[in-house]
Amino acid sequence: MPAPDDVLSVAAEWVEKAEHDLKAAAHLLGMGKDCPTDTVCFHAQQTAEKYLKACLVVSGTDFPKTHDVESLAGFLPRTITLDIALEDQRRLTAYATVTRYPGGYETIPLAEARRALRLARQVRRIIRKSLPSMVLYSRKR
Repeated sequence: MPAPDDVLSVAAEWVEKAEHDLKAAAHLLGMGKDCPTDTVCFHAQQTAEKYLKACLVVSGTDFPKTHDVESLAGFLPRTITLDIALEDQRRLTAYATVTRYPGGYETIPLAEARRALRLARQVRRIIRKSLPSMVLYSRKR
């Protein structure tokens, strides 16, 4: 974990990266039928993962190096409920690994990519409620 003085800065960096992933996913989804759905799903997972990690940094919780959304959610403080079905958490996790490289999965339908983005936005909404405003609105660039 970072030194106490750096906690908010590190968390803000996680949030900034999460926002970049969210913007990328939303932009690609706007391509409609030409959308690279696997890439949308990957960025949706990254959004959720990075928001969870931002929250864990702020709460001072050590966490393993993992892309597993369910595992990361298990480290959240008891005051935060990630109200997302385990099946959906596992689905997001699969997008981080399975869709990252060629082969190993079928083409992802556009509707599934839309669902992945909705899940990412849901994680974002839940976690942002628990983060200090300095973390959310950092102007570090």
